[in-house]
Amino acid sequence: MFMLRRLLQTGTVVIPFVLAGCASSPPRAPVPNIPPTASSSGPIHIGPTEPGPSDEPSSTTLPGGQLRPEVDAFARDLASRENLPLERVRASLSDARYSATVARLILPSVPGHKIWRSWLTYRSRFVEPKRIRWGAEFWRENAAALNQAQQRYGVPAKIIAGIIGVETIYGRNMGSFRVMDALSTLAFDYPVPDKPDRAAMFRGQLGDFITLALQGRLDIDTRGSYAGAIGMPQFMPQSIMQYAVDSAGNPGGHIDLANDPADAIMSVGNYLAQHGWVRGVPVFAPVTLPADPSALVAGGLAPTLTWSQLQAGGAHVEPGAGAGAWTQQPLGIVNLDEEARATAQYRTGTPNFFAITQYNHSYFYAAAVSDLADAVAAAVGPRLAGAEL
Repeated sequence: MFMLRRLLQTGTVVIPFVLAGCASSPPRAPVPNIPPTASSSGPIHIGPTEPGPSDEPSSTTLPGGQLRPEVDAFARDLASRENLPLERVRASLSDARYSATVARLILPSVPGHKIWRSWLTYRSRFVEPKRIRWGAEFWRENAAALNQAQQRYGVPAKIIAGIIGVETIYGRNMGSFRVMDALSTLAFDYPVPDKPDRAAMFRGQLGDFITLALQGRLDIDTRGSYAGAIGMPQFMPQSIMQYAVDSAGNPGGHIDLANDPADAIMSVGNYLAQHGWVRGVPVFAPVTLPADPSALVAGGLAPTLTWSQLQAGGAHVEPGAGAGAWTQQPLGIVNLDEEARATAQYRTGTPNFFAITQYNHSYFYAAAVSDLADAVAAAVGPRLAGAEL
């Protein structure tokens, strides 16, 4: 969920390039490019002021105006597979423009440049006063939709608010690249030739985007991140296709993740529910771990330990906390590293922590979502936040 970005600090899970709810590129975890002068609650866009169509060349056509052979083959395959009018698919592709900015931003970090992972630095970028304040405002303005999503999907309102806050600062940082241009650039002119799998992945995303647009579910001129992530929750087109919800309840209806908070809220709730969220279980279990729990860290994106195994390793329930339903769930020890100091903070993650990592494959990301969620819930107060599911 979440925009592909150049990152200042990395997460803790090292896995190949993947797509989840948002566009993500582990092990680098997202740090937003927030202008230092941004202080109002109005939209804050990333990228050039007008990163859409310009004097950039077409990304899909030859000098004579006809589609490049590989693009035309893509169009014919997409039209046949999704039962779309071929000429409309071709017209959509013909209108795409190459973006040198997108190609530059997608490039990996400079080889050999060590980035020290720092949980405290990463956390400070998301659990910050203005984001907490704006999160509380978002909650108050959208309490009905958050409550509806909580009841329908079992995902606490605070977690949904936390994800939208981390992803786009509650809609203030959604990106201003024309998604059609960004995805076509990455699909047909991916700047790293020895990564054909990534170009193929973006072709799949482009196909889903065109399908959604021609079905009337998205606008063909939709704007988003430079990797094609869309709206408040930064869903990639594939995730919109599979998990986005029209809050009005219309099957196949128009989905507006950028301007309709209810659509964004319901879609995030549905995404997490479909990725293993367990109703009534916290993100972190109230567990006191042994002095050095590093041997209990298994890594990965799924919990693998039982409560009995953790107890055998020296863990026990925190004083005053109850042994709730989480004791019947698989658990995992989460290491949040301070590499420069060779230290780490350890927490006990439930399946719900790992459900958040399916949105963005980073321990740092999931922990920041949880911490921001708690801070926003505290800011709105118990009357509005109510009892946690």
